[in-house]
Amino acid sequence: MNTVQLVGRFTRDPDIRYSDNGKTIARFNIAVDRRFKSDNGPTADFISCVAWGKTAEFIEKYFCQGQRIGLTGRIQTGSYTNKDNVKVYTTDVVAEAVEFVESKKDSGVTAAPAGGNQGFGTGNDGFYNIPDGLDDELPFN
Repeated sequence: MNTVQLVGRFTRDPDIRYSDNGKTIARFNIAVDRRFKSDNGPTADFISCVAWGKTAEFIEKYFCQGQRIGLTGRIQTGSYTNKDNVKVYTTDVVAEAVEFVESKKDSGVTAAPAGGNQGFGTGNDGFYNIPDGLDDELPFN
């Protein structure tokens, strides 16, 4: 079974691209804190992730650098030959389902996501105000 569950913070805004047939692709890295930290060693791992279709569109609209994300997906390996004719091996987590882990207020992120933040913010209770009709756009239910 190839299943991955991660909770991490975006290291930068997601890189959004579109395939020739119009499918959305989101590439992003998340910093995932290590459970056990060694002296003078790294405290986090930086995981390369990719999402496709509706999941990528959701990430484009609602996530930006610094925000925490929870995701479930799978590990995918691959390889390609770069312009210097050197074979490069890749390992990515393919995000199949994503979710909010904290409110925008708790994240300390003040900038709106690149896709805009139409009617999507937190109220005084710290919970997200979800606009009507958004359920149809969510890649997870």
